[in-house]
Amino acid sequence: MNVTTLTLLVLTPFLVWRIYSRLRTAMARQRSIMSRHYTGLFVFIAMVLVPASELFSKPAMLGWLALGTAAGIGYGVWGLKQTRFEETEDGYYFTPPARLGILIAMLFTARILYIGFELYANQGSHVPAPHFTDSMVTMLAVGLTGGYFGTFSAGLALWRYRIRKAIDKA
Repeated sequence: MNVTTLTLLVLTPFLVWRIYSRLRTAMARQRSIMSRHYTGLFVFIAMVLVPASELFSKPAMLGWLALGTAAGIGYGVWGLKQTRFEETEDGYYFTPPARLGILIAMLFTARILYIGFELYANQGSHVPAPHFTDSMVTMLAVGLTGGYFGTFSAGLALWRYRIRKAIDKA
């Protein structure tokens, strides 16, 4: 084992802890901002559609992506039911279910770290690097993450739209 590998092994837990602590902060009570909801919706839909566009020749991988997306949408609906919505004089706030959001995001982070370690381990071994869309586990993780956070963004935008519609009727 060389120094670079040891450094990577030592620093990985710190990286994971830093990501976890940032996610924990992000899953706290937040102000509802419509532009963020629309941006999240766009980004997470694209997160699913971009790999899907490459998978038409690989129906099995497309199926895994679809399965992950369906599970993510289901978790997103469940997460929205557990979300606390607040209308205050200062604005609109929501508190997402932190454990569920952190779990989904950390699963995706773990998969990305695994791919990074795999690329590092195969470095210089003349083994061709696998494509991002070649693994069913990766496609499940991408679909789950995109489905969950996309559904969550859509649900938040819908919540704000319903409030606006109710105000316009009054």
